[in-house]
Amino acid sequence: MTVQSHRATVRTPVAPMFAEPRVASAQISQLVAGRPVELLEQRDDWYRVCGPDEYEGWLHRGYIAPADAGTDIHDRPAGRVSLGCVTTSPDGGRRAMPLGATLAADEQVQSGEIVEAAERAARFPADAQAITASALRYFEGTSYLWGGVTPWGADCSGIVQAVYSLHGVQLRRDAWQQALQGVAGEDDIMDAQIGDLLFFSDRVDGRVTHVALSLGDRQLVHLALGRGGYAVERLDDAGDGYVAKLLERFVHARRILGYV
Repeated sequence: MTVQSHRATVRTPVAPMFAEPRVASAQISQLVAGRPVELLEQRDDWYRVCGPDEYEGWLHRGYIAPADAGTDIHDRPAGRVSLGCVTTSPDGGRRAMPLGATLAADEQVQSGEIVEAAERAARFPADAQAITASALRYFEGTSYLWGGVTPWGADCSGIVQAVYSLHGVQLRRDAWQQALQGVAGEDDIMDAQIGDLLFFSDRVDGRVTHVALSLGDRQLVHLALGRGGYAVERLDDAGDGYVAKLLERFVHARRILGYV
């Protein structure tokens, strides 16, 4: 059954998005609390949804609640945003909230950190230095998780999307989609500027399969399956076999800020 012009909001700290309307299917992404979605189709207790990144997948109804009238999926959440915190609610409920999740109005912060909506733009500007600093601060130690978008577990495009989103820049979900955004960066990966996205492929046809965030000065940060998760690489480290493979698989760089 197709649902016309219906919208909902993610109500749980993290909502897994599945490839098919069944819990045993692959997780293809995640949405965090407060994220608005458009309901495209319903099958029993499952909804095919589209979020602000225009990525489609299936959410179970248990993860969502009806959205307020006039909700636009492209609007930034207006409430307090978690930077990694634990909250309690008047009914005694307790929730661990990941980076980027929006707190409910009646939630009280017990530990961790948040940013008020009015302070978010000033604290997290769309600036290359600030964006890379957030990647290093909030995702250090994160394990690799296919489809993940939080410091509790993320994939390569998940960290890139989450960090840019924190700074008010909406990117697409998958690495190959992100590779179509912005404008061309430097041809030589060694000349990549801070904040550029660096794309790689391990396929014969060259289709992008991996993305990293340039730190400038011949360094990058990424979440890589081959590293088990978070890693900072020095691209001029000739003795590192993993880095050598990265250089062989480099496709191109894209400059995002000012062009998305």
